[in-house]
Amino acid sequence: MRFAYLIPSILLLAACGQEEKAKDSPEISINAGDGKGGVRISTSKDGGGKVKIGGDGVDIDINVPDFVDFDVTGDFDIDGVKLYPGSQVTNVNVDANDKGSAKTAVVKLGFTSPAAPAKAADWMAGEFAKKSVQVSRTGDTLAGKDKDGNDFTIKFGPDGATSKGEVLITKS
Repeated sequence: MRFAYLIPSILLLAACGQEEKAKDSPEISINAGDGKGGVRISTSKDGGGKVKIGGDGVDIDINVPDFVDFDVTGDFDIDGVKLYPGSQVTNVNVDANDKGSAKTAVVKLGFTSPAAPAKAADWMAGEFAKKSVQVSRTGDTLAGKDKDGNDFTIKFGPDGATSKGEVLITKS
């Protein structure tokens, strides 16, 4: 199984922060697989998690309380550009496949932002310009290609006086 090397790291990460009180954190879902099996990691907002590993005669399903204290909001950036200040990542979904010659990955991040959609989009477009990353803009949606050649889209939508949105990064 191609992703077996992840097992020790996953289990070590699962033990981190066990004594800490669960907090409201992003929901995280990671799928990685090939034609022979895969790994699925998920966490809930309260920090509880699940690790599933399968393929070639292996079927492991582990419930892990207080999975890991990820700082997705603080760690996330595209070529050095972070989300609008004060934004919070609400969920993360990663889907990676390695089937034959078709290697693909899709990352989706849901987020909330304290600014209205136009203001947050203006700010991020300016930050990308400072980093020499070209983006196009349609309404309150930014689209571009990062320095690794991956396509990305950042959509902002109204949520009262603030905004919510989604970042989509694709590699194919």
